[in-house]
Parts: sequence; structure tokens; C-alpha cells
Amino acid sequence: MLRAYRQIQQVVHPVEDFTQPGTWIHLVAPTDEEVAAVAAATGLPTDFLRAALDEDERPRQEAEGEQALVIIRIPVARSPLQYTTIPLGIAVSQDFLVTVCLEETPVIDGLVAQGKVHPAKKTRLLLQLMYRAARLYLDYLERLDRKATELETALRRSMRNEEMFHLMEIQKSLVFLTTALRANQIVMEKLLRSRLRPVREGENGGLPLRLYPDDEDLLEDAITENQQALSAAEVHSSILSGTMDAFASIISNNLNIVMKFLTAVTIILAIPTVIGTFYGMNVPLPLQHSPFGFGVIAGASVLAGGVAGFLLWRRGML
Repeated sequence: MLRAYRQIQQVVHPVEDFTQPGTWIHLVAPTDEEVAAVAAATGLPTDFLRAALDEDERPRQEAEGEQALVIIRIPVARSPLQYTTIPLGIAVSQDFLVTVCLEETPVIDGLVAQGKVHPAKKTRLLLQLMYRAARLYLDYLERLDRKATELETALRRSMRNEEMFHLMEIQKSLVFLTTALRANQIVMEKLLRSRLRPVREGENGGLPLRLYPDDEDLLEDAITENQQALSAAEVHSSILSGTMDAFASIISNNLNIVMKFLTAVTIILAIPTVIGTFYGMNVPLPLQHSPFGFGVIAGASVLAGGVAGFLLWRRGML
């Protein structure tokens, strides 16, 4: 799918013609025909446009002449507990900015809905996308933290496997988010160090973009938000890991307590069973002809069981 945006009278509007300079083109899981059409209109290499279509593509930056490619990973919610990340490619030429993603994302939709977008200002739009992605990470991390707190409360009331499985899903999501945030942080810090300066002849590094004072503040804000999200993800992951270990130990300890209790009960019940087994044999036994034999034997069994129970209780097994 192909969408294009351009600023008309200080307002961003979707447009049909994406061949005019100053247009922001957004591709979602594009077809080969759409990639070829955008490449022809913008002059960007098809490799730049296809890079983000690899689900495992890592965040990086690349420059080729007056064209640049920046790839970051953005968060995606699969369910209330399952979050993962996908690549977002941001390709920039002299007159166009093209974003490429495998699926629809709030990073793009939210930015367009805000209306504070200037497609002609390619550097600012690039940084706004990074900032928006970092804010989305924070939002998703807050959701995961609230869900983890709910599951921990439920686990305190009933030690069920279901809650443990849900916590494992959250921990897996945190691993995905933390890994992507670290990689995004490296890309952003490289951009800050290079100041997005234009590439000069005989010079290595840098991107063919210019960073204005206001844009530098926006980049620093994006880095700060990303650092905050990374710290939050690492803290949540550490706390959740410790919580799961603690609950696993509690569950194991509860199982040991139950098994110890059942073992003690089994020992107590075994004493009358042994006595009854002896008197079930077809051999001469004491009190077998006494009219009080059953009462005496039953009383002795209860007394022996009681003594065994008292001794086990003194040892903390009951």
C-alpha cells in the first residue's frame, strides 16, 4: 500500500500525486510495482526501499551520495501481553522522504493525526519519527508493567500455572523491546555525533542531511526518551525476572509443605493399619477370645496414632 502526504497551506494533506518534490511517501508492505514506481519518482535505490521489508533487519544508518537510509525498530502489539518489534526504514533523497514498514503502525498514524508534520523538512520529520517511536515504547512498557502487577496480585491469591505463563510472555516481550531500544540508541547517538552533517568530497561518514538548531533539540529529546524507555525496560525485566524466581520458589515451597503434611498423615494412618493387619491373620493372637478385644485394640491403635502425630507435630511436620 502506498500513501503520500504533502503540506498545503500549512496543513498536511494526503495526496494522490507522489512525484512532486517535498512529498512524504509511506509504503506499507509494498508490492514490487510500488517499490519500482517510488524508486523511479524519488531516485532512491530499490535496496534502500526494500531494506525494511526484512523482518530481522537491524537498526543502522547508511549514506550513498546525496541519499540516506536510517532504519530503526518500532514496537508492535500482538496481544495485551505479547509485544514485538519490526523495522521502519526512513529513506531520504534531496526532495523526498520515504518511510517503509511491513504493517500499519501508530508511529506513522499518530504523527499524521497530530498534524505537526512538515514533509518538506526531511530532517525534522526523520527525528519526529524517532521521537514518536520512543514515546510508543514508553506507552507499551507502562501497559506491560500494569499487566505484570495485576498478574502478581493474582498469583498471591492462587498459585496457578496460567499466571506464570502470562508472566513468561511479558518477560519475552520485554526482551524484544529492550534489544530493539539498545540498537535504536546506538543509531541515535551516531546521528548526534555526526550532527547529520552533509557528506563532503573525500570525507567518510555522516549523512546527506543538515541538522538545524531546533532539530538538534528534537534529536536530543528523542535520545532522552529512548534512554528512558531503555532504562524502564531493563528495570521491568529485572524486577519481573526476580518476581518469577520468587514465585517459583514459593510454589516449590508450598508443594514441599503439602508433601510433608501428606507424608505425616500417611505415617499416622499406617500405625492402625499395621495393627489391624496383624489381627487379620489366621493365627492365635492376644485378646482374640476377649469380649473387650476389639475396643482394646482400637483404643491402642488410636493411642499409637496420637503419639505418632504428637511426635511429628513436635518436629514441625504437621
